[in-house]
Amino acid sequence: MTSPRTIEIYDTTLRDGNQGEGVNLSLNDKLQIADLLDQLGVSYLEGGWPGSNPKDNDFFLACQDRAFEQVRIAAFGSTHRADCLPEDDHFLGMLLAAKADLTCIFGKSWDLHVDQALRVSADRNLEMIEGSVRYLKATTGKPVFYDAEHFFDGFKSDPGYALATLQMAHEGGADRIILCDTNGGGLPHEIEAAVVAAKAQMPALQLGIHVHNDGGLAVANTLRAIEAGVVQVQGTINGIGERCGNVDLTQVIANLELKYNYRCLPDGRLAGLTQVSKAVWEALAQDGPLGQPYVGSSAFAHKGGVHVSAVQRNPETYEHIAPERVGNSRKILISELSGGSNVRAKLANRYPELEGKASAQGILEDIQTKEHQGYSFENADGSFDLLVRRHLGHFKPCFEPVYYRIYSPVNETASDQNDVTIAGAIEASVKVKVAGTEVLCAAEGNGPVDALNQALRLTLKDAYPEIKELHLTDYAVRVINSTEETAAKVRVYLEHRFESGTFGTVGVNVDVIKASWNALIEAYHYALMQHRDFRAEQDSE
Repeated sequence: MTSPRTIEIYDTTLRDGNQGEGVNLSLNDKLQIADLLDQLGVSYLEGGWPGSNPKDNDFFLACQDRAFEQVRIAAFGSTHRADCLPEDDHFLGMLLAAKADLTCIFGKSWDLHVDQALRVSADRNLEMIEGSVRYLKATTGKPVFYDAEHFFDGFKSDPGYALATLQMAHEGGADRIILCDTNGGGLPHEIEAAVVAAKAQMPALQLGIHVHNDGGLAVANTLRAIEAGVVQVQGTINGIGERCGNVDLTQVIANLELKYNYRCLPDGRLAGLTQVSKAVWEALAQDGPLGQPYVGSSAFAHKGGVHVSAVQRNPETYEHIAPERVGNSRKILISELSGGSNVRAKLANRYPELEGKASAQGILEDIQTKEHQGYSFENADGSFDLLVRRHLGHFKPCFEPVYYRIYSPVNETASDQNDVTIAGAIEASVKVKVAGTEVLCAAEGNGPVDALNQALRLTLKDAYPEIKELHLTDYAVRVINSTEETAAKVRVYLEHRFESGTFGTVGVNVDVIKASWNALIEAYHYALMQHRDFRAEQDSE
């Protein structure tokens, strides 16, 4: 039995990805991502461009004292300047000083760039490519990769010259020559034709592929290049990068390992793909696309009742792979489009009595009614659970809200009586009934919702000390029927962290404060009931 074909993964998240709009990785971010990519098992990691900024210099310095298990660190740069020899070029000197495991430099393959960007002769460009590669190879004694920038545009313009640039890198001793679709506008058949031509003229070349996603075809172009014989893929986690981004390595790796049966990572590492994807999004303070293939939170989410019913019988009916293979999981969504199978599938473990179709149907009808009123339960798992508890007779409230009031102090020193402004914090008072006793507390907050939250917390803290572990992590408001303008309903979504997990609750009203209050009450009820159930389970063991 032949071994699976191996494709090298060269990650450039920390350099190319860092050029994306809104991306600014700190040194600590870069080191943490490097550790995660090492654990994932990628072959190479491009750490940055030594000499271009202090952060990249510090990264390579820090890497000299770190022991990586799998990944080899690459320092990135360019061919030497036209007005000097390789040994006199400042940035080539910085590449040497980085003491990385290998270097990767780019040069021009498109005659347009040679003429208008570099402003040198075609022959001088070839000399710069060969000389730079040869100098780094001889001086470091380590691998040197060459990125043929704009190769595919150059191949369209002047195939002979574009191929000549590859030949010069090869003669200089480049260990890998990477063909770059830098503008990201190539089509799959164009990518394949250029790769085939390069291999036909120089069969000994070990080629790589580096494409951008400006035409939305980065993954398709990469896979076509691999089919044509390249041995290395350069890209970024989640496809972050300049303009429309680079090719998304999470998609490339998953497709190659699961669909082509190629080897990209060490055995058992593919299941870490989703974790790495989420870690990079978190470092960017972004959520990432819900529908990101393989690793997105909705990549295996099912909403239609017919779909859920089929998936429960056989996951292959609506899932092209088992989500666990890439470290993801199936998600059953609840909405007015759901069927009874959605409800039963989502709650089978917690509420086995839902096997009775009548209970599930009643819950479904309630959801459909509420969604018609503006509610959404897709991410509001706390509110959904409380709805189910009410239908099954499991809702045993820990407290009863009596009323709330909001006070907004005004600036009494305002010079114009018509110019009334808010001064200081908002004040709220809340009265609840706990174990038959009414408790009234007031608190100030940074806005009315924060004031309500603080006051409600005060009313419950003595009876339920565990409430100190409940923390608001997200607050979102959306207008439902915008045609009503200021009389429109609003949907308020709250996300809380409590003990070991997070959950969402939802409130709907024409008054944003009332909607927020309802979602807040739901959050406290859900957290306390979860805690009570957990304690009951512990006591019964």
